[in-house]
Amino acid sequence: MAKSRQLKGRIRSVQNTRKITRTMELVATSRLKRAQDRVVGARPYAEALREVIADLFTPDLADRFPLLRQPAPPSKGGPQRAALILLTSNRGLAGGFNSNLIKEARRRIEALEAEGYTVDLYGIGKKGIGFFKYLGRKLALERMDIGDRPTAEHAGEIVAPLIESYAAGELGTVELVQARFISALQTPPTTVRILPVEQVAGKQGSGDSSGAAGQRSGEVGKDEPKMVANYILAPSAEAILQELLPLYVRNMVYRGLVETAAAEHGARRTAMKNATDNAGEILELLKRTYNRQRQAQITQEISEIVGGAAALQG
Repeated sequence: MAKSRQLKGRIRSVQNTRKITRTMELVATSRLKRAQDRVVGARPYAEALREVIADLFTPDLADRFPLLRQPAPPSKGGPQRAALILLTSNRGLAGGFNSNLIKEARRRIEALEAEGYTVDLYGIGKKGIGFFKYLGRKLALERMDIGDRPTAEHAGEIVAPLIESYAAGELGTVELVQARFISALQTPPTTVRILPVEQVAGKQGSGDSSGAAGQRSGEVGKDEPKMVANYILAPSAEAILQELLPLYVRNMVYRGLVETAAAEHGARRTAMKNATDNAGEILELLKRTYNRQRQAQITQEISEIVGGAAALQG
């Protein structure tokens, strides 16, 4: 009888757990839709900035702007420090989401240190901060107030001091470890290099500081004419890049924030759905075990009653 009571207690416990995981799955699903909308809204603007900078890029302008300049490696007298921004979530129960991001960050730290850099780690999110503090690593920045609704202002606050340090020649590179949101089921960790700003591969841009029009030709099919986009630059390509480059860097960080937030909700929804399904399977097993035990107990009681009645009659 004691075992039956234990089974009933386990059944109630699993039922309560399944209610919680099911509720968390529904909450993550509703938040995922809004997060996806932010990702979709951020991508066109980021791509437009990327194309304009590629169109304006020239080797001459690259020498004038620190954010475009490729610094020498530490072994050749370049900056000795590098910055790595790690984006994680403030909450768990998202499967391997945070552990995969932390693993990617550790891999990049080891690679940068092998190149001779001293890595400054910027932690965004409670899980990543807690892990590296547990290892005893000092972080250059700890932010746990952004959550799953990042804004452009948040991105600006994170990257503004890094832009100043890079422009002053104190940093050799700035990288961002984020989750790449492909779909709710595909959110692989990835590292994005945000400084120095690199020219888009395959783009050939021309521009000058006197206000001439820049042109871009894209790759098209063999039988199709090439599309040419003409720009009238006012006041000059140099003045435009002066404003666009910091904006582009901030937008890359903002895009990383919104993609990581969407990936977190997708990973949590998947984890909670799996937990709910597993709880259902455990419930079926426990109920089956309980019913068999109860049936055996009833059969034994009936046998005892029949045996007792037969003994009295005999």
